[in-house]
Amino acid sequence: MPLALLALAIGAFGIGTTEFVIMGLLPEVAGTYGVSIPAAGFLVTGYALGVVLGAPLMTVLGTRIPRKRMLMLLMGLFIVGNVLSALAPAFGIMLAGRVVASLAHGAFFGIGAVVAAELVAPEKKAGAIAMMFTGLTVANVVGVPLGTLVGQHLGWRVTFLIVASLGLLGLLGIARLVPDLPRPEGVRIRHELAAFRNVQVLLAMGMTVLGFGGVFAAITYITPMMTGVAGFADTSVTWLLVLLGLGMVAGNLVGGRFADRALMPMLYTSLGALAVVLAAFTLTAHTKAGAAVTIFLIGALGFATVPPLQKRVLDQAAGAPTLASAVNIGAFNLGNALAAWLGGLVIAAGLGWTAPNWVGAALAASALLLAVASGALERRTGTRAGDADGSRVVAAGAPAPPAAVPAHH
Repeated sequence: MPLALLALAIGAFGIGTTEFVIMGLLPEVAGTYGVSIPAAGFLVTGYALGVVLGAPLMTVLGTRIPRKRMLMLLMGLFIVGNVLSALAPAFGIMLAGRVVASLAHGAFFGIGAVVAAELVAPEKKAGAIAMMFTGLTVANVVGVPLGTLVGQHLGWRVTFLIVASLGLLGLLGIARLVPDLPRPEGVRIRHELAAFRNVQVLLAMGMTVLGFGGVFAAITYITPMMTGVAGFADTSVTWLLVLLGLGMVAGNLVGGRFADRALMPMLYTSLGALAVVLAAFTLTAHTKAGAAVTIFLIGALGFATVPPLQKRVLDQAAGAPTLASAVNIGAFNLGNALAAWLGGLVIAAGLGWTAPNWVGAALAASALLLAVASGALERRTGTRAGDADGSRVVAAGAPAPPAAVPAHH
């Protein structure tokens, strides 16, 4: 794998830390601003919605900017948002800082995934994407637990200042290691938008929203669930987040490996198992050992879906994949926002701290149904990767691949 993937992974590490560390610090942030924990959950929802809106917006704005330079600009925006969050005197300003940081998220992973895929041979694309996302998963093993620990002992504001410094490190890594890849000749926004006429692209994004939303329904409120139901001490949340992160690392690498071999079977397996494990978490959350094992499995199964879903979108939007790739990252976070909101609703309704797990199971099961429908449609129509409304989407001036060459799924 090219060294440039390390630079992308460094940026992903900083972004992953800021995205997930808030879940370990919700009680501290809520206490600082005098708001309830469900209300503090809007810091998760707001970030996720910012990713949903920022992914297409920043990608379109960066259409005429070389990809390396755009990645650097996105990391700069990320740094500004985290500094604002760290210094925020009021909850509303803290929320605004989270949204500013989130605007960089979707476009960074979307553009980064395209760059990663271009750096390797076609049969290694999912593995390259997984390598970049390893930064995101390692953040959950190292960045998030340490950030939570720092936040609990030195204050959550210090955590966000450290996250801003991670963004600076990512910026320097991209400047040093990522090559100046030329943009494909003739690609315009209309070519990027054409991918959204492909029903398979839309189905993949639906799987993304519902599948990863299932994960976030459970882990958004993991701190109060583990302390209030399983009986863990507040200090135990750190190593529980390490377990979650280890599961994410393992699932991401396995998902990348098998997505290059059997993409759709990998999705069927991971989404089905995720639905079962989330439903079981309602029961296992009442014991320390059961909760710990389940948290690891949720991380593993949730992130096992990431490389295959991202590769699925890149395959189906072949020729002009940048916007579709970024929007699919937004879809992950739309699922996060939906799940955090639904989880807050069931908690506020008095159904208990474990109620979000049922929400997560229902979301993951719905994603599995979409995956089955997508596979059935592909078998029935023989749709190839890159087809949109039955016709190949090709950038102007670029020759279409021979029809006899089979697509990789």
